[in-house]
Parts: sequence; structure tokens; C-alpha cells
Amino acid sequence: MSRIVRTTADIAFPFILVYGFYIIIHGHLTPGGGFQGGAILASAMLLLLLAYRYHESIRHVRKTMMKTLESGGLLLFAFTALSAMALGAGYFYNWLSPGGVLFGDIVEVGSALANLNTAGLIPIMNLAVGIEVVGAVSVILLALLSGIKEKI
Repeated sequence: MSRIVRTTADIAFPFILVYGFYIIIHGHLTPGGGFQGGAILASAMLLLLLAYRYHESIRHVRKTMMKTLESGGLLLFAFTALSAMALGAGYFYNWLSPGGVLFGDIVEVGSALANLNTAGLIPIMNLAVGIEVVGAVSVILLALLSGIKEKI
């Protein structure tokens, strides 16, 4: 691709990453969450893969790294779901729920400003899903783009 496309991709990439993490972190307060934010982060990876040639971009976006991200997201999700059982509660019990010891301010009744500290385990689950989605979609994109033959 041309220098203009690469420069534009380099400028847009960090903004797309920030927006994707914003969607993941605020998923319990606004429409969005782990899947939507992970898809946005994967689109940032696609932007880099398309702006640079495939052989140049796989030096930075490796399939093994994306598989590790996918596995790590799944393990974080499973560990978070099972963590309540270690405390004597049920599977997926929100032990960090509002009013809890570590996290969880009480949600005020009526219209109030959104507080990130009101969801307990839900932001952790959103983060795990986001990590898993960006890893899985990036692996799929790498597999699809590896079959494209470049024009000489």
C-alpha cells in the first residue's frame, strides 16, 4: 500500500484501540461489552494487516500470539466463573457485586451518573470475552489473508 494509507493506519490504530477498550470497560453501563469491543479491536488488527503487506505485518501480529490471547481470555472467563465456587457460592455467582467488600458501590435509585464500580464481576467477564474475541477473530483474519497472493 501507499505511504498515505500506512500513515493513516498508523494514526488511526491507537484511537481504534482506545475506543475498543472503552466499549469493553463500559459494557455494563452502555450498549456494548466484551464481544463488541473485541470486534472493534480485531478491526484494528485488520487495519494493520491490510495497510501493510501480509509478510510485513505477520512480524508484529503473530498467529501464536493471537491463539495465546484467545486461550488466555477463555481461561480468565472460566477462572472468574469458577472463583465463586471456591468461596462456597454457586457457579457464576457475582461475589464482587454491589455492596461487596472489594468492589461494588451501591447503585443509587433514580437517575444518577454511571459509576464503573457498580458491577462486580461483570467488567472482568467483559474483559475476558473481549480478549478472547480479538484473539479468535485475528486468527481467522490471519488465516484468510494468508491465502491472498500479492501482485508483483
